[in-house]
Amino acid sequence: MAESEPAAQPGHGNDDAAARTAAVPAAAAPSRRSVLGWGGAGLALGAAAAGGAVAAFGGASDGVPAASSGTAVPFHGEHQAGIASAVQDRLHFAAFDVKTADRAELVSLLKDWTAAARLMTAGLPVGEGGFGGLPEAPPDDTGEALGLHASRLTLTIGFGPGLFAKDRFGLEDRRPGALVDLELFPGDNLDPARSGGDLCVQACADDPQVAVHAIRQLARIGFGRTAVRWSQLGFGKTSSTTPDEQTPRNMMGFKDGTRNVAGTDRAALERHVWVGPGDGSDWMTGGSYLVARRIRMHIETWDRASLQEQEDVFGRDKGEGAPVGKPKERDEPFLKAMKPDAHVRLAHPDSNGGAALLRRGYSFTDGTDGLGRLDAGLFFLAYQRDVRTGFVPVQRNLARHDALNEYIQHVGSAVFAVPPGVRDKDDWWGRTLFA
Repeated sequence: MAESEPAAQPGHGNDDAAARTAAVPAAAAPSRRSVLGWGGAGLALGAAAAGGAVAAFGGASDGVPAASSGTAVPFHGEHQAGIASAVQDRLHFAAFDVKTADRAELVSLLKDWTAAARLMTAGLPVGEGGFGGLPEAPPDDTGEALGLHASRLTLTIGFGPGLFAKDRFGLEDRRPGALVDLELFPGDNLDPARSGGDLCVQACADDPQVAVHAIRQLARIGFGRTAVRWSQLGFGKTSSTTPDEQTPRNMMGFKDGTRNVAGTDRAALERHVWVGPGDGSDWMTGGSYLVARRIRMHIETWDRASLQEQEDVFGRDKGEGAPVGKPKERDEPFLKAMKPDAHVRLAHPDSNGGAALLRRGYSFTDGTDGLGRLDAGLFFLAYQRDVRTGFVPVQRNLARHDALNEYIQHVGSAVFAVPPGVRDKDDWWGRTLFA
């Protein structure tokens, strides 16, 4: 959906960077020499952001849709943006392995990443920008997003189980009980090279170049302290957090996730998505838990199935997306009218003790395999208050009984604790964990 862009909206241009730098004291502007290795860059960039255009986008990001609020999504808030925010069109997701063994260096990395995220989500270049600096040194910003708007970019960070391993960073007593190691479900064929990770960053935007630029910048800033373990590009959002929008279609041509938790439904978010006080780990209050699954679709097999079989597998008609026996997509489904192994019936909260997930999945196509088959499917992203009562019971049910299993296979998997939002210019990703 095309959106109007306010004339005053800053872009990723050097004119914006110059104006931002001029707005802060000289001591606060990061010098190129001081940020060549990005040591201490978090403090400098944080100060620059506080005095510049980023402050104009302050405000809470707790479930208020961004689709109608211009092209920049507020970075600061009680919760991280990119969860309940209106779903953007494109995704670049990356999982990282932490290479440093120094806790202080890890904290420094998180501060540096936070400072850069403040700028990028406001449509500003990192540091002194992509050109115009010291000719003998690499530019602070890689430059591929210069001149582009923020495009509703959100950056969401998560911490994997490995970060809490014993004798690593002294965090073993801080691991939440809800951050479980996922079991191997029936039918899983997981590739270790596409699974796990100490950290993750989910970059969502309406412009793919903006999303890719954001991950590229963070990987560059983290060089020597962290390295990309795996990543995934996504297009064609497959779910919506704004109920007034049309539910997107997946690569099988069906609407799925019609009854997704809405980003505007604060009661549902509190019940199913946000970690509450007393949930077991105080540092996670206001955060959530993310399950990421790379689901390969057997496209060629699916394309040869009859329309009736396809509709029986999902429990919806392919045209309107209405549940079996109902005329409209958003009509309350009558589960018993569906086949016992229909996907919608098995995934519904009524079939899983009330468990509900907030889904932000994207389609992907990564070329073909060695047999000429499309490597395509769904990159499934689901947020929940507790993995043990959210994803796990739902996936157990689906893995054992879902008719869709004939046409899909889970080939990548990861789970992350997503900390609460960054409250102000002095806060940073993960502060509550390390405090």
